[in-house]
Amino acid sequence: MIEYGKAIISGDIRDLFFVCNLEKCKGACCVEGDLGAPLEKEELPILDEIYDSVKPYLAEEGKKAIEEQGRYVWDEDGEYSTPTVGGRECAYAIYDDKGILKCGIERAYRDKKIDFPKPISCHLYPIRINTYDDFDALNYDRWDICSPACEFGAALNVPIYKFLKEPLTRKYGEQWYEGLCELIEKESIL
Repeated sequence: MIEYGKAIISGDIRDLFFVCNLEKCKGACCVEGDLGAPLEKEELPILDEIYDSVKPYLAEEGKKAIEEQGRYVWDEDGEYSTPTVGGRECAYAIYDDKGILKCGIERAYRDKKIDFPKPISCHLYPIRINTYDDFDALNYDRWDICSPACEFGAALNVPIYKFLKEPLTRKYGEQWYEGLCELIEKESIL
C-alpha cells in the first residue's frame, strides 16, 4: 500500500503493468459485467449538458436505451451508472468497423464537440476508487478480459500508474501525480 495525500493506493498500481490492447479485447470492459459504468454525482449534470452533442455519435440501440432509462440510472449497488443496452454494453458505447467497442462520449470529446473526455471511472480503468470520508482507496480491478492489456503493458514495461497518467492527473491534479511518481521512484531506490 502507498499512502499519499488523501489516497491509499494498492501496491499493484505501482508494481503491475498495463496498456489497453483493444485489438485483442475488443473493448470488452464496455460490455462485460452486470451494470453500466460507475458515475460520480458531479458527472450527472455534465451528462445532461453534453447529451445533445454526444447523441449523434451513439448507436440507435444506445439512444433508445437512454430514452427509456435516462442518461444515467440508480443501479442495484445503490450508485449512479450509465444505462445499458439489454443489460449488456454501455448505452454510450459504439462498435467501430472492426467490431471494437469505443466510447461515444470520448469520440465527441476528440472531435472537440465537448470538453468532457468520458466518465472518470472509465478513464481510470483498471483502477477502481472507493471513496471514504477521509480518503480514497485506489485498487487495481483484476479481470481476465484485461489479460491482453497486462501482457502488452509488461512487454512495453509500462506500470499501471504510468499508463493512467492522464486520468490520474485529471482526478487529483498534476502536482499530486508528480508527487506520486516521485514517491514511487524514491521507494524503488531504497
